[in-house]
Amino acid sequence: MIVVKENSPQLTPEEYFAWEEKQLEKHEYINGEVYAMSGGSVNHGRIAIKFTAMFDTHLDNNGCITGNSDIKVNIVTTNNYTYPDASVTCDERDKSTANYFTYPCLIVEVLSDSTEAYDRGGKFRMYRNNPILQDYLLVSSTKIEMDLYRKNDAGDWVIINYQVGDTVELKSINLSFPIEQVYRGLILTPESE
Repeated sequence: MIVVKENSPQLTPEEYFAWEEKQLEKHEYINGEVYAMSGGSVNHGRIAIKFTAMFDTHLDNNGCITGNSDIKVNIVTTNNYTYPDASVTCDERDKSTANYFTYPCLIVEVLSDSTEAYDRGGKFRMYRNNPILQDYLLVSSTKIEMDLYRKNDAGDWVIINYQVGDTVELKSINLSFPIEQVYRGLILTPESE
């Protein structure tokens, strides 16, 4: 997805929610500013769908909720809201909010050239404020490759790079899968979003 800053006045969170309900596209809300979320490539969308379907099937009837790119994540202790490509929450507090999750244990971002630096940097710094987040998975849409940022028992974030032939392990939801599963049926070429 491509993020573009809107030329609009600063909004309160309440104004943002009311305003966004009337918009045709989604907008992230960071420090009072709104950023339009424009569409991504076909591969970007298909990969995100594969993750949400896989998570939803795996977590069926266990009390966790899978979110797709239409569900906002509130950054803990802030009034900032983002739209990850996929997320999972198992936290009871998220079951009582209608518009967003605050405590996901897993967040997935499918990378594009225009957002990769933000997803790896500023966005990840915001997500790390969440004490419940265990796995942050960054997924290439142009080659079979994923980077998993996992919080270890000491609270430090370690990075695991997965490539062709690897089995991806998401400890946050007790799920392992061959990396190729997510890329089946896709034609992987350099990005032209």
